[in-house]
Order: sequence, then structure tokens, then C-alpha cells
Amino acid sequence: MNVALAQPTTVSARILDGKVAVITGSTSGIGLGIAHAFASAGASVVINGFGKSDEISNTIGRLQRETGAKAVYSAADMTKPDEIAGMINLALETFGRLDILVNNAGIQHVSPIDQFPVEKWDAVLAINLSSAFHTIRHALPAMRRQGGGRIINIASAHALVASPFKAAYVAAKHGIVGLTKVVALETAEQNITCNAICPGYVSTPLVEAQIDDQAKSHGIPREQVIRDILLAQQPNKRFATVEEIGAFATFLAGDAAASITGAALPVDGGWTAH
Repeated sequence: MNVALAQPTTVSARILDGKVAVITGSTSGIGLGIAHAFASAGASVVINGFGKSDEISNTIGRLQRETGAKAVYSAADMTKPDEIAGMINLALETFGRLDILVNNAGIQHVSPIDQFPVEKWDAVLAINLSSAFHTIRHALPAMRRQGGGRIINIASAHALVASPFKAAYVAAKHGIVGLTKVVALETAEQNITCNAICPGYVSTPLVEAQIDDQAKSHGIPREQVIRDILLAQQPNKRFATVEEIGAFATFLAGDAAASITGAALPVDGGWTAH
């Protein structure tokens, strides 16, 4: 049973006033939830991701109306290092600084390893792992110049444990945790932190579509798909919400988390406690 709980919709204090954040893969789902939380906490945000131009314009307009924050959009393709550099430059040219970087962009492909398409492997590694390397290497000089910053990598429970048929995704997410630790060590004396959030299943439009597809293919009710298939490894038997992930990311982006760095932090309902 997916138990409904009251969720925070805004951050209680504007703890990110004056900050500037870049969030990759943020036109929907977890990334948009983080962008909304940051904007509600006072940050200006650069959102990024694919989507129809009118839908993206509506998303930016709604984000600004609901939070009063400034928001701009970058169409940078996370498989292209030059476009990633352009996205970081957009933030610096528009707002004059960059305080927070969230690497959230990601894709998935499920296949037995001996049948895994090479082009899918390359795409998953490029978007889920290599893009974070490129964003970080361009963001760090600006953070160092201004005396500090926060880097938050959205990993997964699959950064800590594996599942069959997800070779590229699991490899990339394990890699993200390794990258997080290296960056944390290299920046530990520079008021820059780097952490990885490791969610289990989160309630997003993509997951909703997955539930419907599984229910049809197995001929079972939605609730059974949720409990016995998607959340089989998640002891609390409920999805996290994008608001929960956004609130946690906002804490990590704030001053109170200054001593947390190099950590892989599960938000997985007990999945990795097994």
C-alpha cells in the first residue's frame, strides 16, 4: 500500500536567498521538484532538459509565479560537452555567479548484459555519469572564485546495490558516488561540498507510466504492481515524493550542511538497509 503522507510544499525559510543554482534534467520529475524547492528558498535557477518549447515556457512561468524567483532555461544536450559548458556560462552571464550545481539528468535502459545495445550503454554512461564530470569541471572555477559552493549529484539506490538487467544504469550510478567522493576530497578546504542523494522509487510521471505498463503486461491491479514489483525491495512500501527530494537537496545546499561532504545519502525507504 502506498501510504499518503502530508508533504512539504515550500521551504519554511528562504535559506538560499541570493544563491544561483543549475539543475540538469529539471523540466519535469525530480529535477523540477528540486528547482521548485530551491526557488522557494530564494535561489535563482537555471533549468535544463528536453521538452516542447511551449511546455517549457509554461513551466518556467509557473515556477516564477509560484516562488517569485528568477528562472532561465538552457537546452544543453547532456551528451555534448560544449553545450554543457554553454549552460554553465549562461548561469554566470545571467546571474553573475554559480553557487549550487545539481546533476540530475539521467536515462535508463533495461536489457540482459549480453543483449545490451552498445549505443544504449554509451548513452546511459554519457548522460548519467560523464555529464556530471563536465558540469563539475566547468562549475568549480566559479565556485572557487566566490569562496564556496554546493554540488549535489542525484544518484540512486542503484548507486549502492545492483539489480539485474540494468548494467549501464548501475555502473553509471556507482560511478557517480565515486566521482562525488573525489570531488569532495579535492574541495574539502575550499568551502565546497559534494554529496550524492540516492533515492529509491520516487513518484514521477515516468514512474506512473511504468506502473500502468506493468499492470497491463502482467494483468494485475496497479496496487499490486506498486507493492510486489516496483517496491518489492523497498521496506516502507511507498514512493518518495519530489517534494521530499527537493527539501533534502535544499538542506544540503544550505549553510547547515557545511560539514557534510563526500556522502552517499539514501532516501530509499530502507531499501539499502537489507
